[in-house]
Amino acid sequence: MYIGKSYKLSEFIIWTRKSIYVLLVISIVPTVLYEVFDLKWLGISWTVVALLGTATAFIVGFKNTQTYNRTVEAQQIWTFILNTSRSWGIMSRDFVNDPEKSKLLIYRHFAWLTALRYEMRSYRIWEASQKKHNAEYQQFYYVIPENEISLEDELSKFLSPEELEYILKTKNKATQIMALQSKTLKKLFDDEEIVLLQFVDFQRTIKDFYAQQGRSEQLKDSPYPRQYAIINTLLVHLFCFLLPFGLLKEFDKMNDTVTGIAQGNMVWLVIPFSVIISWMYTSLGQVGESTENPFEGNANDVPISQISKIIEIDLREMLGETDLPVLAEAQHNIVL
Repeated sequence: MYIGKSYKLSEFIIWTRKSIYVLLVISIVPTVLYEVFDLKWLGISWTVVALLGTATAFIVGFKNTQTYNRTVEAQQIWTFILNTSRSWGIMSRDFVNDPEKSKLLIYRHFAWLTALRYEMRSYRIWEASQKKHNAEYQQFYYVIPENEISLEDELSKFLSPEELEYILKTKNKATQIMALQSKTLKKLFDDEEIVLLQFVDFQRTIKDFYAQQGRSEQLKDSPYPRQYAIINTLLVHLFCFLLPFGLLKEFDKMNDTVTGIAQGNMVWLVIPFSVIISWMYTSLGQVGESTENPFEGNANDVPISQISKIIEIDLREMLGETDLPVLAEAQHNIVL
């Protein structure tokens, strides 16, 4: 998540420079053919291009709205996990009289958070994090915590060797860690270490965690609909290709209204104006693409690693611990 006031224009241009290079070529070629080789038939009606641009703007706007909604939903899920985790910490400390068993429940919760965030950071084929412009940006501006240390090493901080060995063999590790929590609570209830109402509260909280885990997994495993994604890409590419052809005659007409050095040379303005307008569309598409998967490891991700660390600090303090982990500092105003 970017927490600065604004991205720098230089960063944004560097991030989108590949598109700018392509747009320059698309703009230069028809302009040179029209002006130097006198291929006047290349100029097409501006009305056609304008209608296509309007349709493209609607499609791009629709996509960006939907991708932003996906990010908002992800923020809501992990905010709920944050708040409910604090409740879990309080219940684990105050409902259970044995400090070691309270610590077991809380540390195992850290393991659940760890397994869940590692799963959310795993790669899906439709994600954009490994595209060249995103991978290059990540290489120079920030680090993904889940890439720095293995899941096994992280889980070993919170689980016993026996539980760690068992969990590493399972397919959905977060699900099975929470199942261990339920098993422990059942034993506490059977041993009359907690009463019925406390057991019910614990189980209700587990149900809430499972619900939010499911929502998080659904967002991760359900991409922005591919049929909308492809039509968005096709329309943007088609508009950017046709735009300079539609501007040729419009700028050529301006030669009759200017004097001096500009007269007879107005067509060359097609190149910068075509690049600027097309860049606006391609950049909106690139921003939408980097926003649609809120857990993939892009700069605009929901900061699930930071949220997990905040939960760990809060719950450790509830246990009276003083040797607390340190929140990672933002790198170039980016927090994951």
